[in-house]
Amino acid sequence: MLGVCATLAVVMVTLYRSSAGAQVADGQAVAEQSCRAIATRYAKSVSDPAPGAPQIDLLQVLLQLVLIEAPHVEGGVWQASGGLIAYAYPTYEGSSVKRDIPAAEQPLIVELAQRAARTQLLQTDVVRGSREALIVSSCPLAAPGQDLAAWTMTRTHAGALAAQNTLRIGLGVLTAMVLASGLWLGLILRRGLRHVQQLEARLVQAEGDAVPRLERTGVRELDRIVDSFNHYRLRFEEARTGLRAAAQQRSRDQRLAALGRMTGGIAHEIRNPIAAMRLKAENALAAAPERHGDALHAIVGQIDRLEGLVQSLLALVQPVVLAPQRVALAQWLDERRQAIAPRAAEKSVAVDVRHGGAAQALFDPVHLARAVDNLLDNAVRHAPAGGCVTLEAMAAEGQSLILHVDDDGPGVPDALVPQLFEPFATGRADGTGLGLALAREVALSHGGELRHVALKPGTRFELELPWRIS
Repeated sequence: MLGVCATLAVVMVTLYRSSAGAQVADGQAVAEQSCRAIATRYAKSVSDPAPGAPQIDLLQVLLQLVLIEAPHVEGGVWQASGGLIAYAYPTYEGSSVKRDIPAAEQPLIVELAQRAARTQLLQTDVVRGSREALIVSSCPLAAPGQDLAAWTMTRTHAGALAAQNTLRIGLGVLTAMVLASGLWLGLILRRGLRHVQQLEARLVQAEGDAVPRLERTGVRELDRIVDSFNHYRLRFEEARTGLRAAAQQRSRDQRLAALGRMTGGIAHEIRNPIAAMRLKAENALAAAPERHGDALHAIVGQIDRLEGLVQSLLALVQPVVLAPQRVALAQWLDERRQAIAPRAAEKSVAVDVRHGGAAQALFDPVHLARAVDNLLDNAVRHAPAGGCVTLEAMAAEGQSLILHVDDDGPGVPDALVPQLFEPFATGRADGTGLGLALAREVALSHGGELRHVALKPGTRFELELPWRIS
């Protein structure tokens, strides 16, 4: 549209310049140029003008020499005391030489000549009529009394005024079209931007990691984008469903593989308490009745050990069913510190909680509490007396939550690192190795990961949950 308007403007200006309307401007330029040429030639011819009557013959010759080069231009000289004293029209197309000054134009000529002599400046006037436009110019000549002026006059043919009016009307209409087009385009753009803002608000208001379905806007260009986004949403939902199914299958496969490796560990862990209880029972049967109480206490302790082992195994092998909800992180982290505080006090270990970045996060608070409590219990067990355990939560790139559990203990032996998260992989004589395995299972169920990071000194367990945080 801008290109079309510019082309129309160029065409209109070109037509004007080639029409009668341009004759006014061209005629005015020729008249003024001829008047200046007369004044210049007169100044060169009379280098030292003397007071008195000017040389009429010289003026007549100058008028002929200058005006012969300006077609359709007539001119003369005016003196304050003598009036119109010289006249020439060398390009007159009549049958004889024109020597009389047009009587109807003499008042205008005299007025302009007087004004030019008085101001010593070029004066021009254009008188427009219905059939022609009259152009008169006057400029001062070098004279001691500043009472001498030259004048030139030409006419344009009919239609000059009409051409100018047509040009003005055409440019006005073109300007109105440009303004109307700009307003129309502005309304279209504003409507489109309003729909874009609505789509943006719909995306921002989406909860969690859900991909919302966008409604059509009625704007064809935007609706193509909306339809493409909705098709992508369907493909994304299918891919996410498949990914979740694959993650669940991977978790089941890992549990089945872990069950095979656990068989030997379970047999060992159960056989030792049973052997200890058998020995205590046989000794009690052979001993005096007053020693039966000690044996029974020892047997009850072994039974408690077996019960704890069975509960840990059940928690590990049963599927983790999540119930995610928005959790206030600061309060939840403080609850974890309070849960481990008694055990930490027994070993004189300080527990420090650090929180930054996220105010809330979306996860299962019960299952994640079990995982973090196991990590804290493991850190307190390995921290030295007077040591420190740190629980830290932070926001990471990609809208995920990262939990750090650090201790300043001796660290994990290198030989144990490859099997660190497998059941019954432990470096303690009284440990089962089920705590880290359970914590990793909870992380995997959330779609996250549990990693071991060696510190100097100490150990860090990093639990990352890819849930949207706020």
